[in-house]
Amino acid sequence: MGAEANLTIGELEAGYPTYCKALRLLIKNGKTLTAIQRTVCWERLSLLQKCLPTRYKSPDYLYALLKRELDQVAA
Repeated sequence: MGAEANLTIGELEAGYPTYCKALRLLIKNGKTLTAIQRTVCWERLSLLQKCLPTRYKSPDYLYALLKRELDQVAA
């Protein structure tokens, strides 16, 4: 957790839309869940959910939601 140690909760929260956009792009580009779980956006989404669980959903939930949404658009 090198880079994350330097981020404040406010900075993480400010980056939330960007992390979600990155997650959407990774899914859209056909990356596997395993590959996505090794990304910075996944780590930061996990950290946000861990620090503020009532405000942020887990990255697994977001992945499933975005995957389903993108699959419906593709169909």
